[in-house]
Amino acid sequence: MEQQQHQLQHFIHPNHRHPLLFNPDDRSGRDCWGCWEPVYGPSYSCKECQGRWLHHKSCAELPLGLHHPLHPIHPLILFDTFTWRYSYDERQFYKCELCKNLYKEGGYLPYIYWCSRCDFNLHITCASLAPTTMEPEFHHHLLTPVWKWITFTCDLCGIEDKGMPYLCHLCDFWIHGRCFVFPRRVKVVRHKHLLHLTHSSLEFHQSDSRFCQICVQKVDTRYGLYYCSRCDFVAHLNCAIDRRNKEDMNLQEFKDVDEVPELNESADSATYEVKKSNMKEDGTQIVEEIKHISHEHDLKLTNEVPNNQICDGCVRAILPPFYSCVKCRFFLHESCAKLPPKKQHPLHQHPLILLPMKPSQYFRCKACSQYCNGFTYKCEECSFYLDVQCSLISNILTHKGHEHPLILSYITHKQKCSCCSKESDQVFRCTSCEFALDYKCATLPHTTRYNQHEHPFTLCYRNEDDSGEYYCDICEEERDSKHWFYYYEDCSYPTHPKCILGKFSNYKFGGVYTFDCHPHPITLVEKTKDHPPCHICNKPCKYFIYQCVQCNFNMHESCALEE
Repeated sequence: MEQQQHQLQHFIHPNHRHPLLFNPDDRSGRDCWGCWEPVYGPSYSCKECQGRWLHHKSCAELPLGLHHPLHPIHPLILFDTFTWRYSYDERQFYKCELCKNLYKEGGYLPYIYWCSRCDFNLHITCASLAPTTMEPEFHHHLLTPVWKWITFTCDLCGIEDKGMPYLCHLCDFWIHGRCFVFPRRVKVVRHKHLLHLTHSSLEFHQSDSRFCQICVQKVDTRYGLYYCSRCDFVAHLNCAIDRRNKEDMNLQEFKDVDEVPELNESADSATYEVKKSNMKEDGTQIVEEIKHISHEHDLKLTNEVPNNQICDGCVRAILPPFYSCVKCRFFLHESCAKLPPKKQHPLHQHPLILLPMKPSQYFRCKACSQYCNGFTYKCEECSFYLDVQCSLISNILTHKGHEHPLILSYITHKQKCSCCSKESDQVFRCTSCEFALDYKCATLPHTTRYNQHEHPFTLCYRNEDDSGEYYCDICEEERDSKHWFYYYEDCSYPTHPKCILGKFSNYKFGGVYTFDCHPHPITLVEKTKDHPPCHICNKPCKYFIYQCVQCNFNMHESCALEE
């Protein structure tokens, strides 16, 4: 490389056609071609190629050759893996001998230092000769690198590995170089206080049986963990810094206090306007009429339950007290009308905004994976949706179907639900036994009705008898004896939840809407075999269809979305 007056002739540029120009303060945040980390500060890039070949200043000025203490017998040569991967077989060309990682971002890999004779590789960040001492946030003493390959157990993450450790001579404390990334403090979504990294077993008894409050798996207290001493809240290191669990905030604002201000989740004028209210004798105010953001007409409070009507907010059977519209079939539980406009949920790191669904629109809940056309809590930044039922569940659940409290477990691999055998990466786990419950089963209604049956069916958690043969009376197929089911005892009528609730249990059908493409009001219904094709696209509907009760007009739901 040759540097002249803020220019750099770099080996990465094709045929060395253009020099890379120096920028003292690059704020683009684009990835560096050498290490694939964002660039903020001094940089080099090719202006002739619209800013391509962007590098940190330090990455652009790396030496082409390096003598490294981890491989003293031969020099290491700097290589661009994007260019050279077509010249060599895959083997272990990209695997770093120090961090053991195979980085790959967008199909490209960072620069490496390579010994071709020994097939020895180091990423440029790992090859950088560390200073004689390091001062991590979480340890009181300086750590010194041991420039020798040894097998050791990291005192922070507890993983045994072969590599180059960092050592505190005063404490006999050994850690991986990669474990420096763990911050001293972290804020997770499901806990109101900051968590502090501790790697001293003095705060815990050796025999303590601890569970991570994020993944609900056992924690080895002999090694590092995140801990809140005020609440006795424990989390694994990797669970606490996982982007799905870590709250996105500047912790420098909370230097002296551990408690972070919580989001105000009280309902206010952002969701409804009081039109009429009365005061009871005990001083309690009764809001009798409101104007809600979800509906064009005023809604009146009533206790007279209509037959088989569904709440437009939570898409569950209407129970008193509730608000209704005298002009159309719109119903809203009092609790749904007073849902907070903003909510913080343990499944997401950003605040969620309450939104009613517009006619012909629906979403898929990220918790239970079911489609819904009721109210949703949405993160605009991440397109994250929660239906009302899932939004009401906190990270600790007490359920009639299990005798112990259940804690939300959110991890990367799938876990099997004990009540339906389906797998999910977010389930409620029991710390006393192997019981697990997914969101779909956790939000099953306790009672439901089916067709012309006079009495409601109740959700049952254990078999109705000890016959050993169990069938669903709707589909007439065998039931798994371990799975929950709906049952009406007087008529001995057991059913699968999916059979009695239907395929779209979180969908409200029967709503009447108006569209510019048709002169009459049309109703959303579930498609049957007898429905004719859509009059707009002339294709058969797959699941739902809008139907006019006054004429033979049918419209596909996807066509309604375009209107």
